[in-house]
Amino acid sequence: MKRVPVALSIALVAALGLGGCSMFHQRMPAPVAPAAPVAAPAAAPAVETIPFRTGVSSATVEKMAKQQGCTGGMGAGLITQPGPVEVYRMRCEDGKVFMARCELRQCGKM
Repeated sequence: MKRVPVALSIALVAALGLGGCSMFHQRMPAPVAPAAPVAAPAAAPAVETIPFRTGVSSATVEKMAKQQGCTGGMGAGLITQPGPVEVYRMRCEDGKVFMARCELRQCGKM
């Protein structure tokens, strides 16, 4: 028995496998023309701002921020609804933002 080179046998198997699939299907439909481009909105939507609110753990988050070198601003503000899990944000003097997540008054840096 004569051995067939590996590359030839792989090519043969691929051709038979792909060719066999086409006999079960109909011709492919013609491609559809692309839709007209959609115009971008004229004005960008306004940025949503969150009013500053203190929370139960604001003082704790401010202490954590101070340990990380974040001072200044209005302090730590609550950005989620009050509840068992709260997220606080504090803007630092250097422009960075310190965020912390508190769950049942146990806070950790985010």
